[in-house]
Amino acid sequence: MTIRLLPVALLALAMAGCRQPDAEAPAAPSAPPPSAPAEAPAGTPDAATSGVVAKTAEMPRFQAKAVDGKDYDLASHRGQWVVVNFWATWCGPCLQEMPELSALHAMRGNVEVVGLAYEDIEPEEMRAFLDKHPVAYPIVILDPYNPPEDFATPRGLPMTYLIAPDGKVAKQFLGPVDAHKIEQAIAEAGGKAT
Repeated sequence: MTIRLLPVALLALAMAGCRQPDAEAPAAPSAPPPSAPAEAPAGTPDAATSGVVAKTAEMPRFQAKAVDGKDYDLASHRGQWVVVNFWATWCGPCLQEMPELSALHAMRGNVEVVGLAYEDIEPEEMRAFLDKHPVAYPIVILDPYNPPEDFATPRGLPMTYLIAPDGKVAKQFLGPVDAHKIEQAIAEAGGKAT
């Protein structure tokens, strides 16, 4: 294996660690349910009834109660860049990116982060987890059997969306993301992360 292929191979291994379980594999107690393909053929009964969302809306909406008890409404953050991060407590790469996303949220005046925990976990368990892994941004627990309708069902974790100040999706990232990648995407979209 050449030196140039080593980072690609390592990234592939990291991504494999956070993929959702296959339908045949037994699910861990806190793991999300198996997911269907991102785009199921039209007319497939399972696609219509499984709760799988194949495509993210151009201008997604999302409202829910955060773990801290506050209401979170994505639309109320218009005028800012919003990083919507799908993650899980059992996902190693998700845990690695949390401190950097927290720093980005705390240090940038016009960049907000929200973590959407895509797993079956009780709020008390999540609060205990966050006591050990604190973040500056709000965390919302999603029901993996009833994910938000305006976001595609994650094909793997972490899955991150950068929402522009106008409310439209500017960029989607599958796999770990860092502040540099987010700031680069903001610059490419013509904005500033100040």
